[in-house]
Amino acid sequence: MTISRFVGTPDWYTTFNPETLAATGTALRWGVVATGGIANTVTADLALLEDAVLQAVSSRGEKSAAAFAAKFGFATHYYDGGPDGTSGPGYLQLVADPDVDVVYVATPHAQHYDIVKAALEAGKHVLCEKSLTITAAETRSLIALASAKKLFLMEAVWARFVPGFQRALEIIESGEIGQVKWVRADLGFNAPLDDSARIWAPVDGGGALLDISVYPLLWAWGTLGKPDAVVATAELTASGVDAQNTLTLSYDHGAQAQLISYLSSHGPRVATVSGTEGYLETIGSVNNPQGLRISVGWDNERTEMFEHPGSGYTYQLREVTRCIQGGLLESATMPLADSLAIMELFDEARRQMGVHYWNDTRTDL
Repeated sequence: MTISRFVGTPDWYTTFNPETLAATGTALRWGVVATGGIANTVTADLALLEDAVLQAVSSRGEKSAAAFAAKFGFATHYYDGGPDGTSGPGYLQLVADPDVDVVYVATPHAQHYDIVKAALEAGKHVLCEKSLTITAAETRSLIALASAKKLFLMEAVWARFVPGFQRALEIIESGEIGQVKWVRADLGFNAPLDDSARIWAPVDGGGALLDISVYPLLWAWGTLGKPDAVVATAELTASGVDAQNTLTLSYDHGAQAQLISYLSSHGPRVATVSGTEGYLETIGSVNNPQGLRISVGWDNERTEMFEHPGSGYTYQLREVTRCIQGGLLESATMPLADSLAIMELFDEARRQMGVHYWNDTRTDL
């Protein structure tokens, strides 16, 4: 029986011994755009890498930029206007810094396109938080620009690199649970509804789909590949973003997947992959499983648990570092073709759900 996997294994990864902290080449000087929650968490893990230099950070305000730089030991910080009040947005100052090699973008989704474009045009490699953009058209434009500039670009879907997900794909590829027939996965949390908050604001690309649906989708994508059809339903807020959504995927060979994302309730945050010989289930949140429960037949069950340094982001950061050090323009584990295909799927899902953003009508691409 031939079993396929649809997300590659990083070259540096070995089962149960993923080494991510040791240097793999010349140190890279990092610039971080934004100082919010995800920027704090990822930067803390970035600081663990032996070949990472924390060079510069930018924020809209001087106080937040200075505090972030002091907290992590960045050499330089930038903020809107700069010391003389005329230097423009902080991120433009950062991407113009000749001492920055690679830029990590951690702003709200709707700002990604403009910031990544500016970084690429300034000759910087880029790691950008998911979703890479708001629309497939924006993603397509950035991919073309990165290719023309011969620069590395990757969407920060860290869940592709964590040990729990990579081990799950190894088990599935081995044929232990047989041919995969269906996948079910959910992820979310109960967030206070506030149209001014990033996750709810239409202007920021708010809603469950672009914020978290990539994680449940990853379990279907990694085990079954790109679906042949999608049916999307959602509960929308008064401002028109999805408080929760369900993506039902179908494949011409008969497999199916049901993926649920939510910002207004609590849930198990579990992924189940069901095969002809058994099934696999995650322990801990689907975007970074702390363990796997594998059951073959009815009675043969075992559990595998995992540990990782920091918060689990070192794996994707090592991948970016290794790729840039090796002169690669993209990651085989998080290829740009997947980012584009997923954005195309999300465009169609939003069309069915009735969710629209200002980016849908932009004419500057």
